[in-house]
Amino acid sequence: MIPLKDDNPTSGRPVVTYFLIGLCILIFLIQLSSETYKTGQLFYSYGLIPSVLMGHNQLPMDLYAVPGYITIFTSMFMHGGFMHLIGNMLYMWIFADNIEDNLGPTKFLIFYLLAGIGAAMTQVFMDTHSQIPMVGASGAIGGVLGAYLINHPNARVLVLIPFGFFSQLIKIRALYVLGFWFILQFISSGGGVAYAAHIGGFVSGMILILFFNKRTKKKAKNKITKGPWG
Repeated sequence: MIPLKDDNPTSGRPVVTYFLIGLCILIFLIQLSSETYKTGQLFYSYGLIPSVLMGHNQLPMDLYAVPGYITIFTSMFMHGGFMHLIGNMLYMWIFADNIEDNLGPTKFLIFYLLAGIGAAMTQVFMDTHSQIPMVGASGAIGGVLGAYLINHPNARVLVLIPFGFFSQLIKIRALYVLGFWFILQFISSGGGVAYAAHIGGFVSGMILILFFNKRTKKKAKNKITKGPWG
């Protein structure tokens, strides 16, 4: 099941969503131009390595670039290949604009980064001694999906469903699309994919959006009750 678009218009232009997509693409192009990308050294320098973050291991000086805690953020904007990037940006393009529309650009950016942190730390605590670098926006985007499930469960999403050599386009509720995605993270394994980060990001997003929704509604209510006199 591959989502293609949603029928859920926004009230404004999602500038932060566009910025995040553009930043991920730009960083990936910079990765491609680096010799250390081809050797894999770049991922050890800027990817999140649980054992390094937790202090169990130290990187050799020729790989060290930034402190371990900084890699929580640098890893969010790196990708392992074209398909990794395209898949993540597709989900960002479809679902992030509505969450930005709900929260506003500044709060959405904070939400996105917090969801990414939640995703990263979930993966870290699953195996604190892991020496495998983690990269990708998947965890933070998982947070966006969790928020979308809470705020827009009944939105219609156009999805492509492959059937061998054939495929079918249908519109179904976001509840089913995102629920299927979430379940898939539990039953999938291997391939060097940080499924725990996806799950952690999704759950973080569901929790965070409840707090952000409450704050946003409270602020809107205060604006209304003040009236034109101040």
